[in-house]
Amino acid sequence: MSHVLPLANGLRTDHPVPGLPFVDDSHLPLDEGPEAIEAVGRHEASGMWGRFDRNRKTDSWYAFTTDPKQHTLGWSVRWHPEHGRTVLLMRDGDTSSWHLKWAYDALLFRAGDYWFDGTTWYRPGQVWDPVTQDFERRKARLAVTVTAADMLDGRADPARAYVGKVATFDPDAPKPDNWLDHLALWAERRTKQDHALPLEQCIVDLSSPELTASQLIGVPEMAELGGITASTLRAYISRGNSEVPLPQATVSGRDQWARAVAEDWVESRKRSYTSIGEAMSAGDRDNLSPGAAEVRDRFAANFRSTLWDRPDVRKRWVLRQRNPEAVGEVADELAWTVAASLDRIVPTQHLHRMVRAAVLFDWIESTELFADEPTVKAYHLNLTPAVGKMLDWYVRCFPSEASSCIGDIQRDAHERWEMSAADSLRALRQALSLDGKLTEQQRETYFALLEPREDRD
Repeated sequence: MSHVLPLANGLRTDHPVPGLPFVDDSHLPLDEGPEAIEAVGRHEASGMWGRFDRNRKTDSWYAFTTDPKQHTLGWSVRWHPEHGRTVLLMRDGDTSSWHLKWAYDALLFRAGDYWFDGTTWYRPGQVWDPVTQDFERRKARLAVTVTAADMLDGRADPARAYVGKVATFDPDAPKPDNWLDHLALWAERRTKQDHALPLEQCIVDLSSPELTASQLIGVPEMAELGGITASTLRAYISRGNSEVPLPQATVSGRDQWARAVAEDWVESRKRSYTSIGEAMSAGDRDNLSPGAAEVRDRFAANFRSTLWDRPDVRKRWVLRQRNPEAVGEVADELAWTVAASLDRIVPTQHLHRMVRAAVLFDWIESTELFADEPTVKAYHLNLTPAVGKMLDWYVRCFPSEASSCIGDIQRDAHERWEMSAADSLRALRQALSLDGKLTEQQRETYFALLEPREDRD
């Protein structure tokens, strides 16, 4: 899935996106509420659609609709009782994806998905938090909100700007170079709108030390941080891989990322399903997980013994040119097939739920022993040897699947006992050190990948 981006600002938006042109939105019922916006797209005409949802926590709403005049385009609208509204023109197929981005606390997106919740600016969400079931919120350092009043100093000339028409809008046309002139025209038109926010409250952009030129890096540096080649990263970008964060700036036609965003991306890659499997299989000749490697070695020895050491079996098939080394090669291949097929032998989709339930059952029982204490601590969460050994086997054989299971366990512990992700992870690690077969180095490697990082801001 690729990133989606807005094409233009609606003229009645309160928070213009820098660099985007302004398009007339007077044909939209923006002042009549979300139901009216949805109704535009629910017209019987083929190819139109619309929807609205409410955020009960903030008493805000967000909606989208196909444009009634140009069905290849659509409008996405976000309204907040204190912070006003954002109106964006998009490709019609992108409005539903953008709608999901507004489903939580985000009011604005700037500088390649830095986002604002009305109080704080955060970096693009990349590192998954299993407890909240959302991306970790990492604050932009010393972020300052830049308003329309900050940008309009009297030098911009609205006479040099224009307001586009949706019927003739070209999504592929170059963006205006004289954008401040367009911002000035937008500000001039606002004087005719009822209940328009003051320019001092109209957010245009953010400023942060993370976004200064000295903190921006290009493709070569970002690829090096991620442990891949620049050509591989360019291939990801050209394919629209959404796991690569949006650039924070484009300088002389070259994408630039904030180093902080790139570092979050690297951390996310290390915690990914694939990377966890690769980290745990490092050093094995077949790139198998520790548990699968044990299965391979055990079956290889059994196959060698059966095929060569038992005379009653060997005489059925052995030829003169066959020898123990040749038999060993066959046995190794058979054993590898068994080890590589573990996911077809063991129903991991059911194992996830069973291990999770067993761990929680043990933890509930162990916490009952400390019922007289006011709060549950990490040292209260103990596993019986059988459950500890089962979790250890799961990690050794299916490290990626087990990481997802552990994330669910962390969330359950947080919901039940308000246990932090770090503390519940510490309890699991201690249990595996007592009853598991992972080496100390393997445990260090694995749990370091799952360790939550405290916000250092």
